[in-house]
Amino acid sequence: MPLKPDYRVVLGAAIRERRRRISLSQETLAEKAELHPNDVGRVERGEESISLGALVRVAAALDVRLKDLVSEL
Repeated sequence: MPLKPDYRVVLGAAIRERRRRISLSQETLAEKAELHPNDVGRVERGEESISLGALVRVAAALDVRLKDLVSEL
């Protein structure tokens, strides 16, 4: 049975895809979600976990429902 990708990688890819789809830079997303731009980059690359509170702010900044961001997990 193949291994499932790390949830951080899958979530990061979903955030990056949505951010690019709506033409936001990492810096703009970070500002709207009250995060540091470096943190956004690390989350998108799957290198860092994100708190639930921060994830809620990211979803709001991306104008997407939280459940849609995590639906692939």
